[in-house]
Amino acid sequence: MSVVALVGNPRPGSRTLGVAHTAVRAVQERIEKAGEAQTVDLSALAPGLLSADPPPEVRDAVDTVGGADVLVVASPTYKATYTGLLKVFLDRFGAGSLASTSALPLLVMGDAKHSLAVETHLRPLLVELGAHVPTPGLALLESQIPDAGAVVGAWIARIAPQVTGFLAAR
Repeated sequence: MSVVALVGNPRPGSRTLGVAHTAVRAVQERIEKAGEAQTVDLSALAPGLLSADPPPEVRDAVDTVGGADVLVVASPTYKATYTGLLKVFLDRFGAGSLASTSALPLLVMGDAKHSLAVETHLRPLLVELGAHVPTPGLALLESQIPDAGAVVGAWIARIAPQVTGFLAAR
């Protein structure tokens, strides 16, 4: 089973990337048969994402995300929602194209007032693409990053039965 972290932070080496890796490790620990993980870090792909004829690394990233069994979708919160970089990438997928994927939405934010963004903005986008999206998504405050292992681990433990059930039923 493939586990992929999709990171929509435009900064290379971001804290969002670190949190996404923490989430992937938690998935590997909690979900039986979770295999090796791959990461699609959109910061490295940004220059080619708007090209009508995308470079091979963008096409490879689309294939990697499209083939994921479990997809951790992580973004910082910009303007009360996910980044435009993430949206530009996900626009390469048609409606229903992630139907065999369980997508786990995760937003990193500076202020708790944006905590509903994960459910009201990111989750509907992933559902539109056909993904199974267990609830709740995770709204992680920047102040929680030092404790990300515990916070993310508790979240994955809570949604793991939903993910496992979906994967078994496919």
